[in-house]
Amino acid sequence: MPPRWPRKPDRNDPEYRKIDDRMNFALHVAIAATINSGLWFFHILKDTSWEWLPWLTVSWLVILLVHLIYISAIANYTETPPKST
Repeated sequence: MPPRWPRKPDRNDPEYRKIDDRMNFALHVAIAATINSGLWFFHILKDTSWEWLPWLTVSWLVILLVHLIYISAIANYTETPPKST
């Protein structure tokens, strides 16, 4: 069941930004897992010689790790002042 937000979504709301970043990370993990598992499945099934596949997987894992570090340690989820126009 997807999370429900009790009020109108607003990017200035720190709680909303935090949950939005975490949902984006979850989507990123799901896409990486889907594509990598599919590639490895066909690599093993067809006995291909894809020397680039381990590099792709490791690279994607590094990107996911950087993304996780960003949302858990670096991102600033404090109140942002409204933009003046």
